[in-house]
Amino acid sequence: MATVRPAGLRPAAGLWPRLGDWLRTHQRTIRRMQWGVVVVYAVLLVVPATLPLPERSAHLWDDLTLFAQFVFWGLWWPFVLLSVVLLGRTWCGLLCPEGALSEFASRHGRGRAVPRWIRWGGWPFVAFAATTVYGQMVSVYQYPAPALLVLGGSTAAAIVVGYLYGRGKRVWCRYLCPVSGVFALLAKLAPLHYRVDEAAWREATRAGGSFRPLNCAPMVPIATMKGAADCHMCGRCSGFREAVVLSPRRPGREIVDPGGRPVRPWDTALILYGLLGIALGAFHWSASPTLVRVKQAVAGWLVDRGAPWPLELSAPWWLLTSYPERNDVLSLADGGLLVGYILGVAVLMGTALSAGLALAAAASGWSRQRFHHLAQALVPLAGCGVFLGLSALTVTMLRAEGVALPGLAAIRASLLLGAWAWSLALAWRILGEGGVRGLRRGAAASVFGATAAMAGTAWAALFWP
Repeated sequence: MATVRPAGLRPAAGLWPRLGDWLRTHQRTIRRMQWGVVVVYAVLLVVPATLPLPERSAHLWDDLTLFAQFVFWGLWWPFVLLSVVLLGRTWCGLLCPEGALSEFASRHGRGRAVPRWIRWGGWPFVAFAATTVYGQMVSVYQYPAPALLVLGGSTAAAIVVGYLYGRGKRVWCRYLCPVSGVFALLAKLAPLHYRVDEAAWREATRAGGSFRPLNCAPMVPIATMKGAADCHMCGRCSGFREAVVLSPRRPGREIVDPGGRPVRPWDTALILYGLLGIALGAFHWSASPTLVRVKQAVAGWLVDRGAPWPLELSAPWWLLTSYPERNDVLSLADGGLLVGYILGVAVLMGTALSAGLALAAAASGWSRQRFHHLAQALVPLAGCGVFLGLSALTVTMLRAEGVALPGLAAIRASLLLGAWAWSLALAWRILGEGGVRGLRRGAAASVFGATAAMAGTAWAALFWP
């Protein structure tokens, strides 16, 4: 008996197309895996918040709070970022508990149309900035209650948004998730994407026939999809209309050639003022000698004027870190200076980098679009810096357990230098594909290289003060 297959599908050829088709045909298995992640996520997030803080003698292997802290901040976040660079947004499509819960709520929710305020393009930057700063205010990396508040609050918001809007969609993931913008930028570096053959799509459409139902949960217009920035790599569209196939590509190709779409200014803001500004300040502040000197000067100024109360008053733990039993309390003055330091670093770094990119764009023949396009070339360096900052928590927790990591300094230096070189190579290709040649191309690339080195040096200061 002949095998009958749905119209619009063809047998996959090659490793990657077969993998894409395997994901499509095993969606039920993927759903079960996602719900398994949801259960583990809920246990590690909720249970530690109900337990006493661990004793000084506790270890990762005998204390659930420390184990959960290591899983979330030592493994999950740094290596999810790395996975996006290597495999695109597979975390979002295959494992993310927020995405699974939001889509489930949307499937059984109100199904309202997505309002215009949700579709505002600035949310990825605003949500990332607000979450990062607030997380530092409450010490989200160190204590389970703030982790439950920040991560659990985000999950609850994802469920509510899913329940209210869309029908089986991931509205939260597409527009409001605090890390969606970061993942979208890093996914442009990935060597894999779902390639859409527009000619084959049109031919299949003209030929008619019945096609299997397709629901793109992150609401990507698949027929015109040019890259991996918004795609969750779930495999549901693999083979659709004989036009969509999981394919390898040159890493960073989507940054060099955005597929005819203009680069968005909000992406530039997220790169320059978010990943290379706010995130940098968030990792730097706790060990900054500059902030210590400013605190001392402010304290002296307040005492001299007979107004020491900002140094004495604190706030609830959900506004500012307040754990007196651990001698870890931020006063109102501490909190204000912390926020001021992070925002100050963001403004200084973002403005300095903007000036450098503007000079590079001017050297190559100024255009606003080229300025924004060159900013995209900084994504490898920005992503590497955040990865190293988060992995510093991994190193700290492992060292507390007596685990030494040989050659760590050399690894960090190699990663930063490699990311700088990758950014410079992307800028060189952007300039070349933009028609810039000869001395102008060399001058613009040199200015860009110096600008990228400034960002790399700022991240290096985190490890080599």
